[in-house]
Amino acid sequence: QVQLVESGGGLVQAGGSLRLSCAASGLTVSYYGMAWFRQAPGKERELVSASSWFDLRTVYADSVKGRFNMSRDNALNTAYLQMNSLVPEDTAVYYCAAEATRSDLPATKSGEYGHWGQGTQVTVSS
Repeated sequence: QVQLVESGGGLVQAGGSLRLSCAASGLTVSYYGMAWFRQAPGKERELVSASSWFDLRTVYADSVKGRFNMSRDNALNTAYLQMNSLVPEDTAVYYCAAEATRSDLPATKSGEYGHWGQGTQVTVSS
């Protein structure tokens, strides 16, 4: 059974940093496309960052480029999202997701992901 468990969310002041973790079980993260999505109240879920299997390619939303960095630790079977220079607009529930198409290009649509975590709340105060 596949499980993705996010952690690391919390309350932070604008300009601060957080690192989200996505611990996977039932799958090997290096063989999966991984992504981070977020959903703010009243808004649709949006892509933050996505990486194809073996990190062949990683893409970021324009709103987070230069501030966020997605990575994986294959030994720990965990994906990460390092978030720096946070702004109030980054406030949302952040979700980790995994997909198994094994494409060289990252999947960027939520419908392409078959496995999801429960989400972790990130709140950035001004």
